[in-house]
Parts: sequence; structure tokens; C-alpha cells
Amino acid sequence: MSKKKEVVMHRHYGAIDIGSNAARLLIKRFDKVNGEISCSKELLLRVPLRLGFDVFGNGSISKDNEKRLMHLVKSYMHLMKIYGVKQYIACATSALRDATNGKSIVKRIKDKTGFVIHIINGEQEARGIYNNHAERSEKGNYMYVDVGGGSTEVSMISNGNLICSNSYNIGTIRILNNVVRNEEWDRLKKDILDLAGMYSGINIIGSGGNINKLYRLIESRDKKRQRITVKSLSDICNVMANMSVYDRVYTFGIKYDRADVIVPAGSIFLAIAELIKAEYIYVPTIGLSDGMINVLFQKDMMKLHKRYKDDDKDLNADIDDEDFDEDDKEKTLLEELNNDELKDEKNDSDGNNVLVKNEQTGESDVNNDTPNDDDKNK
Repeated sequence: MSKKKEVVMHRHYGAIDIGSNAARLLIKRFDKVNGEISCSKELLLRVPLRLGFDVFGNGSISKDNEKRLMHLVKSYMHLMKIYGVKQYIACATSALRDATNGKSIVKRIKDKTGFVIHIINGEQEARGIYNNHAERSEKGNYMYVDVGGGSTEVSMISNGNLICSNSYNIGTIRILNNVVRNEEWDRLKKDILDLAGMYSGINIIGSGGNINKLYRLIESRDKKRQRITVKSLSDICNVMANMSVYDRVYTFGIKYDRADVIVPAGSIFLAIAELIKAEYIYVPTIGLSDGMINVLFQKDMMKLHKRYKDDDKDLNADIDDEDFDEDDKEKTLLEELNNDELKDEKNDSDGNNVLVKNEQTGESDVNNDTPNDDDKNK
């Protein structure tokens, strides 16, 4: 009896992360041939919408920024169509989550374009980021810290197991606007110290555009292990703190929309590092967009293998869109990403309690199809 050949697959996935500082489109291509899976990053596009300056200053998103967001969504839809993206996820985090008009803006975008944006909560955001966690299979204790413009997500990982995930309304733009409440700092400090008391030798895994940029600016970085010492981070942050934003731009060659938030971001990492007595910060340049795409791919592969196992199909054939039935995808993705507390809310009329939803519908311009989020700042 001849041995069955493996599935041959060429498929593109997209993820859009609309944060407090920037909105990013990430497109990845996955190939599976003869059992070997490879992933290539096709596109990463970051646009600094800076919605957080509206929300954390005035409580809502301005008409001008709503128009910019609408234009951006349409542009991203066209780019996904050009790249042949078959399935995508679009999530919004702290800014749209806290804006008084956030849900109404998301609804208007859906009504005009067919494009669905899911406003996710802090815990979902932390879990989404963890889905791309590079160190999950390694022994040891790690604190995964993702610093954005509106919030900081912290996940505790011990010997590859996710212990807990928490979100705090402490972000770079909130700090610049002086709107972080003392109670929120106190809550973060208590939670971190509690974890430090239960787990020893914790080091940090850093996520976000600011820590990625700081990592590249530190000459003493360990490129092989992708890490920096906490001391080296403290040294460069002290230098930057004594500079104007314009001096940071010209001295370090960073963009203006990065130069003003980079020091507050560094201060958050340093505060957590001090609490857990961390020696190193690992910077694998991954983020929410990567995690969202990985979930899409993993769930599709699980379902695909089951379908090809149950059906007598030619495993030499390329995977067709019909092999990714929308109802099945919706079900498996919800099972993967919605925690127990959110399952009862998945039919919310706005759809805002759902982390992932397939958008291969007739409404959209895209027939629903990555560089790492290397320049990520929410």
C-alpha cells in the first residue's frame, strides 16, 4: 500500500491591531509541504493614528480621527485583497475600548465597509499576545510584559504554563496625559509582588514597539539570546529622559511618534523589573498581531487534518477555500480564544466581546485571506 502524501498548503492570513498610538496590518503566508511548515512575513504596515491622545484627554475620538480610521480600514482591506488574504482578524484595544463613542464608530465602519472590528478587553489582549509566546515550552519563570499607549498587559508563565494574565490601565499615552490613577499603580505593584513571592528567578519577556526600539539602540544587547540587561535599559532611559523629544529624534534616529512615548514605556518596564528583581529582558519582537494570526493558522490546521483524515481526499491537492467552512472556523476560534466568562457573551449584538471572527463574507471587499510586530506601540 502506497503511503499517503501530505497536504500541500499555501495560505495567507491577516491581522489588524488598532491601538492607542498606532494601527498595524500584519500579513503572513503559511506553507505546508510534505509535513514541513514554513511561515514568511509578507507585510507589516504601521500608521500612527494616535487615537489615545483623543481618548485619554477628552474621553472620545474626534471626527477627524474617525475619518482617518475609516480611510485606514479601507486601505488595509485593499492591501489584504492584493496579497490574497483569505482570513483575517481585526481587534481594537485600549483607546477604542475606553472611548465613549468607540462602539458607535466601530458600527459605522461596519455599516459603510462591511469590515468588523472587535473591541477586546485587557484580559483578551493579554491572552492574544500570549498565543505567540516564544518561550512557552522552555523551563523557568517569565513575566510577559506588553506595554502600549493605553494599557500594560502582564502574563505570568512558569515552565511553559500560563499562570495568569492581567491588564492595567497604565500606558505611555496615559502617562504623558497624566491620567494614570495611583490606585492602578498600586494594583499592579501588589499583583507583581504577589507573583514574585510565589515564583523565583523571574525574567521579563518584553513586547511592544518601544522595547523593540530600545533593544536595537542598546549596543551591549545579546543578539543571540535576544535580550538586554535591566541595567542597560535603565542607562539609556536615563539619557533619553534628560533630552527633549526633538533631541531624541535626531540623536537616536527615531520617529516623533515614538520619541515622545519611548521614555514612559521604559519606565514601566523598569518599574516591573525592580519589583521582581529581574536581571534580563528578552525581546523576541512579537505582539498581538502575531498571536492572532497564529491562532487562525493553528485552528485551521487542526480542523483541516481532521477533515482530510475523515474524508477520502487526494492529499496532493491544494487546499481550497471550501475546505475552510466559515461556520467551522467561527466555532473553533471561539472555543480557542473566549474564556469561560466570555462564552455567554459571544452573541452580543455589537460583537465586541468576541476576540476573533472570520470575515469571509459578501459584505467585505476582501475575500477574507508577517513581519513581526517590530514597531509596535499601541
